[in-house]
Amino acid sequence: MKNAVIAELLKLSPAERIQLAEDLWDSVAARPDLLPALSDDQRQEIERRVAEHARDPSSALSWEDVRARLWSRLG
Repeated sequence: MKNAVIAELLKLSPAERIQLAEDLWDSVAARPDLLPALSDDQRQEIERRVAEHARDPSSALSWEDVRARLWSRLG
């Protein structure tokens, strides 16, 4: 059953699969209380990245810019 569902999903266009991934992510993000706790390594990596961004905020891209770049690769 699982492989059949995946096979059907892979028939979607790249744009449809990206939209599905976004929709799935949004559904997970809507319930952060159900997410597993971060490991110590994950927490340390987040802290490292936040500190790196604080040192040079100009190096970051907005989500809108990242998303636009991804979508432009499909067009």
